[in-house]
Amino acid sequence: MPNRSSDLNAVFQALADPTRRAVLERLSKGPARVTELAEPFDMALPSFAQHLKMLERSGLIRSEKLGRVRTVELAPKKLKEAERWMAEQRALWDRRLDQLDAFLLQRKEKR
Repeated sequence: MPNRSSDLNAVFQALADPTRRAVLERLSKGPARVTELAEPFDMALPSFAQHLKMLERSGLIRSEKLGRVRTVELAPKKLKEAERWMAEQRALWDRRLDQLDAFLLQRKEKR
């Protein structure tokens, strides 16, 4: 479990920033060059590259350099792992709320 937890921490830390979420949204349409990804953002390329590094370390993207051009693409496996974790948490809390609802209904009927 420690690996899963640290992986999830990295994914959620990467998703916490609006710039990184915007990059993921763009990459959901297909691979892109780094310069193309950086265009909509008002920041220097080295600063933007830090965002890409964090996304790559979290496993949400992967990049490949061909000659002088670096291309980035989405790596959806980690996003699906985070989605699975959230679904598990939702199911857990839905069960707990259902149990609380049944308990409260039972108490109300006893009155």
